[in-house]
Amino acid sequence: MRAVRSPPAEAKDVMFNGLLFFPITPYLDDGEVDLDELAAHIGRGVDAGAGGVFVACGTGEFSALEPGEYGEVVRAAVAAIGGRVPVYAGAGGPVRTARRFSDLAAAAGADGVLLLPPYLTEASGPGLVAYVREATREDLPAIVYNRANARFDERSAVAVAQLPQVIGFKDGAGDLDLMSRIVRAVRDEVDHNSFLFFNGMPTAEVTQRAYRAIGVPLYSSAAFAFAPRIALGYYDALEAGDLATLEALERSFYHPLARLRARGAGYAVSLIKAGVELAGHPSGGVRPPLTEVAPEHREELARILAAGLDALPDTVAADPMTTGR
Repeated sequence: MRAVRSPPAEAKDVMFNGLLFFPITPYLDDGEVDLDELAAHIGRGVDAGAGGVFVACGTGEFSALEPGEYGEVVRAAVAAIGGRVPVYAGAGGPVRTARRFSDLAAAAGADGVLLLPPYLTEASGPGLVAYVREATREDLPAIVYNRANARFDERSAVAVAQLPQVIGFKDGAGDLDLMSRIVRAVRDEVDHNSFLFFNGMPTAEVTQRAYRAIGVPLYSSAAFAFAPRIALGYYDALEAGDLATLEALERSFYHPLARLRARGAGYAVSLIKAGVELAGHPSGGVRPPLTEVAPEHREELARILAAGLDALPDTVAADPMTTGR
């Protein structure tokens, strides 16, 4: 019998229209969080056309933020966005720590949380379901991230989808076979048509055509943080079925970016911050244990960025709302 679930009692209708923006967390010269630049960075992204903002998540170095900083980051994001698009914040770590971050996100005005994997432990399906239940709040929507040591199967994915606060499932594992079965199982067993599925691979555009084919329409764009024109150009081409533009951008930008990302540990974050700096904005670098991008890789990133911009259709490159290289 199909299970019936209800969304969180106090939740707004969650609508993500367009690209999902995962901002960096910039730092000052003394290593403290630069809240003014964070607000400016987020404002630029929303003005360019982001359909949702996920602050203090993977790209935002959630693992490097202590709770006080985290609360300030989320509050700054909420203020900068001013209700224009949904704001989700990262939460994770040991179960009670994750719940504390969920509480901080709610207090700061976030619309929901992206629940990251638990800290350095293995878990069975029932254990992961219990983790989601105890780490989140029933009055705050949650998206569950499937990656690393938090790997769900069909049964456990259905079980978390039945929790009233869980509105979505994000895949960062890249197992399309399993993900297609999870999508089908959740759709078959959970009577809630607005349940959301996301592609959360590090350079999601590389796999998004495949994810879309199995029923995963939403994706997070790391490139949007430093190359909004390219990211929006790809998204528009995907929506329009413009195969020529998709292939041109994959060939010139996304595939080279993915190859470069694989050349350094932690480059999924470090490269994005280097890209923000190449776009003319401060990032403050990364906190340990992440390391900065090697000089030769920064130069390669600049070449990749230029090639991606050159591959854009003229109408995208000239759009005044998507300036900012």
